[in-house]
Amino acid sequence: MKRLLLDTHTFLWWLADDPALGSRARKEIGKGDNLVFISAVSVWEIAIKRALGKLNAPDGIEEAVEDERFIGLPVSLHHATRAGALPPHHRDPFDRMLIAQAQTENLILVTGDGMFERYGIEVLSMSK
Repeated sequence: MKRLLLDTHTFLWWLADDPALGSRARKEIGKGDNLVFISAVSVWEIAIKRALGKLNAPDGIEEAVEDERFIGLPVSLHHATRAGALPPHHRDPFDRMLIAQAQTENLILVTGDGMFERYGIEVLSMSK
């Protein structure tokens, strides 16, 4: 059993059945014995970008998490402290929080962002 944390793009591409999500990532996300986590920070990022008109995302993101039987991952004080202490390889605050959560919760981060590996976390590329 693997414990996967989907970054925001991976989550949206999963929901849209987008071919940009590679076959290996799709297989691991769809495996019934893997635990798949969606961070509250991804839901927040989607809401902000939708409100600004920068993202066309489906309504009902919370329900989609439940429908897919994914696990919502709240942001804790420990996550926030860890994100603030990360080296500045990546400047995006949403991504920094995902990295901190992957480190803290021992999760494999499913992403297409090659910068994430610089933080010493296990990454599953969504493009493979």
